[in-house]
This record gives sequence, C-alpha cells and structure tokens, in this order.
Amino acid sequence: QVQLVESGGGLVQAGDSLRLSCAASGRTFSSYAMGWFRQAPGKEREFVAFIRWSGGSPVYSDSVKGRFTISRDNAKNTVYLQMNSLKPEDTAVYYCAAGPRGIVRVTTASLYDYWGQGTQVTVSS
Repeated sequence: QVQLVESGGGLVQAGDSLRLSCAASGRTFSSYAMGWFRQAPGKEREFVAFIRWSGGSPVYSDSVKGRFTISRDNAKNTVYLQMNSLKPEDTAVYYCAAGPRGIVRVTTASLYDYWGQGTQVTVSS
C-alpha cells in the first residue's frame, strides 16, 4: 500500500505560480511512476503530468506544457508540480497518483494504483 497526500493548493490570480507537493508513505516510493491529474467541476479527470521512478522522461499534457514542471525527490518520498503562468482554466482539484514502474500508457488514469485525496487550485481572472 502507498498513501499519498497532496498539499500546496490555494486561490491565486491569473499569471501567478503555485507548487503542489505529494508526500508518499508506505511501500517504496521510488518503485513507482508518478502522475498528476486534475478534475474540474462537471468534467472528467484529465492527465496533467508524469514522471518515471528515476525522475526521467517527464510527460505533459498539451494544455500545461511549457508552464508546469513535474519533479520528484525519492529521498523525501515526494513528487512536485511547479505551476507557472496559471490560467483560470487550470482551476480544478489536483490529484497525484502512483503507478507501476513500467507503465506505458501514462495518461490513462485507470492504470494508476494509488491516489491522493486531492488539493484544490483556484485561479481567478
């Protein structure tokens, strides 16, 4: 079992930055690939970013590419999402997820094994 706890969300203005953190406990964090997803009211959960267990091969959705950066610190059992140049359309609940080390379809939420409870990000215009 892996327990994931997100933090760092909040209310910001368009153009501001936020850094989300996801702290993991339980089984070996470094064994897992990690992803960030988000869900806006009335919409389906969507993929945001992904990072391999080694910290390499980041993948981003087109909507956040160039603005968001995913990283991880395996020594601290934590994955981060640095979000810059935030837009109102980034408003959502953001979730981190842990998936198998060899995951291929990294954008598919159903392939992830563990999920956090989510943290709200609200961007005002």
